Amino acid sequence: MTDKLTGSDRAKALATLTELGWTEVDGRDAIARTFEFANFVEAFGWMTQVAIWAEKMNHHPEWENVYKTVRVVLTSHDVDGLSPRDVKLAMKMVKLAA
Repeated sequence: MTDKLTGSDRAKALATLTELGWTEVDGRDAIARTFEFANFVEAFGWMTQVAIWAEKMNHHPEWENVYKTVRVVLTSHDVDGLSPRDVKLAMKMVKLAA
């Protein structure tokens, strides 16, 4: 189990994630981002890479894919909000999309 992000740790994490295109989700303690790829194959390939990492982290995104667009929401259901796992997975997603 992990702890919910609070205080300065939360503020620092959100500042970093905001710079990388993530936004806070209205009405939820969650973050979201939309990733755009050249085509469906690239989008699906990225999702496959993320799925492997998510399984290793035992932390799975809420996401949807339409053609070349992947919309992602991250939150830790076991702590009812953002946790360090969300930050780690968000950073991995950005790196894999680069």
